[in-house]
Formats: sequence, C-alpha cells, structure tokens
Amino acid sequence: MAWNPSFLRAFQLLLVIRLFSSLFSNISDCDETFNYWEPTHYLLYGSGLQTWEYSPAYAIRSYAYLLLHAFPVAAIATKQKYIAFYLIRILLAVISALSETYFYKSVLVKFGSDVACWTLLLLVGSCGMYIAAAAYLPSTFAMYCTMIALGAWFQRRRKIAVTAVIASALVGWPFSIAIGFPVFLEYLYKRPRSVIIWSATCFIFVAVPLIIIDSYFYGKLVFAPLNIVLYNIFSGRGPEIYGTEPWSFYFKNMLLNMNVVFLLALVSVVVITIRVMYRVIQNLDPFHMRSDRWFPAVVSLLIWILIFFTQAHKEERFLFPVYPLFCLAGAVSFQLFKVCTQSKVVFVV
Repeated sequence: MAWNPSFLRAFQLLLVIRLFSSLFSNISDCDETFNYWEPTHYLLYGSGLQTWEYSPAYAIRSYAYLLLHAFPVAAIATKQKYIAFYLIRILLAVISALSETYFYKSVLVKFGSDVACWTLLLLVGSCGMYIAAAAYLPSTFAMYCTMIALGAWFQRRRKIAVTAVIASALVGWPFSIAIGFPVFLEYLYKRPRSVIIWSATCFIFVAVPLIIIDSYFYGKLVFAPLNIVLYNIFSGRGPEIYGTEPWSFYFKNMLLNMNVVFLLALVSVVVITIRVMYRVIQNLDPFHMRSDRWFPAVVSLLIWILIFFTQAHKEERFLFPVYPLFCLAGAVSFQLFKVCTQSKVVFVV
C-alpha cells in the first residue's frame, strides 16, 4: 500500500524542506544577484546596480516580475534589509511548497497512488528542487507555473492550465511556453473556440499591466517578453556570446542534482515515447498518443530535452522549470519496473 498523505500533510512536509532552502541555500546564479536582487533593492531603497538587460536600449527584463516580490516587503516598510531578503525567500518557499503539493495531488488523481508517492518523495529529496525552490529567478516562477499548469491538465481543469502557461511565459520566462505545447495542442483539438477565447483573454489580462508597468519604468513603450525572444533568437547575437558548453553539461548537472532519478527519468521518456510512436503508426492518428496513460507524464519533458539539451548555451537555471517533471518521470519509471516484474513482459510494446 503506497503512502499518500493528505494535501495538508504533504504541504507541511514540503514546507519544512523549502524553508530550510530559503534560509540556508546559497545563491548559485549570478543572474539572481545582479538581475533581480540588485534592481529589487533599487525599487525598495533607491539604489542598486543596473545590468545591460535593464538598459532601455535592450529592455529584456520586466519590472513587473520584480514588483511581485517587492510589494510584500514594501507593505511592511522594513528598513532592515536582511529581513527583506529573507522575507522574499520565505515567500518563495511557501509558494513552491503549495505548487508542489498541488502537483503531487494531481499526479495522485491522474496516475495513481504509487506514482504519486514516489513523485512526492523525489520532490522532497531532490537537490535540484532544493536549489530551485527559493531562487529569485524567472525560471523558478516558471517552475511553479509548470506544476500548476500540468497539475490542472492532469485534472482536466482547462482554464487553470491555460492561465498558468500564459502567466509562466509572460511574467516568468517566455521560453517556458514550450512546456505548455501539449496542453494547448490537446485543448485546441478538442475545444478550439473556447480555448482561443480564453487564451486571448488571459493574454490581454496579463500583458496589458505588464506593458504599462515596464513602459513606465523604461520611459518608452516596452513589452519585455517579446524583447527577450527577439534578442535571443532573431538579433543575430543570441545567448551564445555568454559561452557555450558541451553536450555533456546537462547530463553532469542532472547526475549531481537528481542522481539516479535522472537516468530513470530518461528511461521512462524513451520507453513511453517508443510505445506511443508505435501506436500512432499503427492507428495513423497523431492524437492517439493521448490515449496512452503515461504519455502526459513525459511529453513536456521530452519537448524540453529536445529544445534545450541541443542548445550551445547552457545554464543550470534553464532546467529549473522541468525539475518537477524529472521527479515525475523518475516515479513513472519505478512504476514501469513494477509492472514489468509483476507481469514478466517487456513493457515497450
């Protein structure tokens, strides 16, 4: 019998670990310091270093994201900067614990008690999740939204899923929308009109305040998510100017942050994708893939791996949005091995 604690118990367990992260985990990414803590210090106390990303000439970072974190500190009007620092990190820890708990309960609904139990344990024990949970980075915000979006998708809560994907892309990190491709694809196939209307409504609701806030701070009309996409993909300069890494970079990183779970996750991604492709070929129906109960657990992770593992410029924070998906895929592998040992058959076909 698998261990499946209630929402409250799971949240309490995750919260303890995430609070430890907020208090004791170091800042591992220079972007967190100079692109987020420094400008937040400027918003709160009137001084702070500015990177080129916040120059009006580029304007690829959004002040709206900063304000979401600065408001709670401004509300208590503390002049003690260490209190402001830890308050923001504790709030991030709480949000992470809540989104992880929602993700765990959604996995329980969709994939059953065994997979949910392993997913929760891997979330709790993951070094990568410990680092990412309280990091003040858009990719961490995207990680929260990923868990909410896919959790809602697993529970067939269409509006929540779509809203979380759009919030992740606009407020957090535009490239995180890749995770939401399967969500939009299924909903567009089933309910194209309602999904288009709801997506447009959410886009306007999020984008308009974003444009107003950033245009005020930059002194000109600015849509920061669009600027970062244009700069990184269409400017001809792109992120490669900050260095490139070999193909093995993410594999080494994941072995450190996820250990054997990373290898198990890759097993489930490969095995389930082969299963689905075989069935699609047999049925000649690309949407038959959704009928495979395991495919939703790995499809977004598969897309992320294909996109980001093949890029020359690699950074650990680019993995933050999919750390929970590696935990889920690893949990699925445990279940696949259990099925194989019980049925004594090869699971691929």
